[in-house]
Amino acid sequence: MMQARDTIVGRGADALVRESLAIRPGEEALVICDEATRELAEVFWRSAQRAGADAALAIISHRESEEGREPPGCVAAAMAAADVFIAATTRSLSYTEARRRATEAGTRGATMPSATSDMLARMTNLDFPLMAARSRAVAKALTEGAQAHVSCPRGTDVTVDIGRREGIADDGDMSIPGAWGNLPCGEAFISPTGGTGVLVVESIAGLGRFDTPLRLVVEDGRLAAGDERLTRLLDAHGPAGRNLAELGVGTNDCAELTGNVLEDEKILGTVHVAFGASLGIGGTVEVPVHLDCVVLTASLQIDGVPVLDAGKLTAS
Repeated sequence: MMQARDTIVGRGADALVRESLAIRPGEEALVICDEATRELAEVFWRSAQRAGADAALAIISHRESEEGREPPGCVAAAMAAADVFIAATTRSLSYTEARRRATEAGTRGATMPSATSDMLARMTNLDFPLMAARSRAVAKALTEGAQAHVSCPRGTDVTVDIGRREGIADDGDMSIPGAWGNLPCGEAFISPTGGTGVLVVESIAGLGRFDTPLRLVVEDGRLAAGDERLTRLLDAHGPAGRNLAELGVGTNDCAELTGNVLEDEKILGTVHVAFGASLGIGGTVEVPVHLDCVVLTASLQIDGVPVLDAGKLTAS
């Protein structure tokens, strides 16, 4: 059974390497991992080699409970020098200066924080064109909107300012220079300029899922009150840690609630918000933390127009 699963994951990695990242013969590919994620990273390293790339594997020290901490300088330089990078690390490199500089240098890249073999096998078994179309439609609505309102049956009621920012589709297409996103993919998101209200969430990055939803209070674009574990992680990085950094919508109908936010935030019909760093996604705050919080069965209106209705996507 284990061998069958590994075969499925290997085939999935081959598909992502060839189709999402479009790795071509002769390109230089860098796969980054830590000790905990080395096994999965090696699957992608071998896939990059099979695609004809000159592939390197870099193993960095584990980042304890920190999303957004920079990789070593030598690895950051290698990211910017490569044609493609795959960051299969425990903690996300999405919101780092290293990722941003690599993107600006034209490197294509995928971040896979805490991805697992089971997750990849499940979340890549979908209609990619349909998921991509959903993601782009929501990103377009976010770009064109000025104000978003999120609610849910458990008490979420928050208004988020999104004007003058650009929505981003995490649709799995990283084939052009400078393109980047998550693998597995399936969301659209934007960096807000402000927001006020109440969020009731059931999964938080680094903390997992909760049987009893947690209530968070947002005031003037910052987390004002919430779970002590979350505020402790954010406050460790100063006042900027509480910045309202992201508003996102899940578009992957194969994603399930597992407590791993890389998957949870992709669930079709959910909304997630993040606190901390926003510089890498169109905001202005640079801080070594970015923690996503997931709202289930969400309703979302942008400038009064429904995008989600009780977890059902209406944007097209």
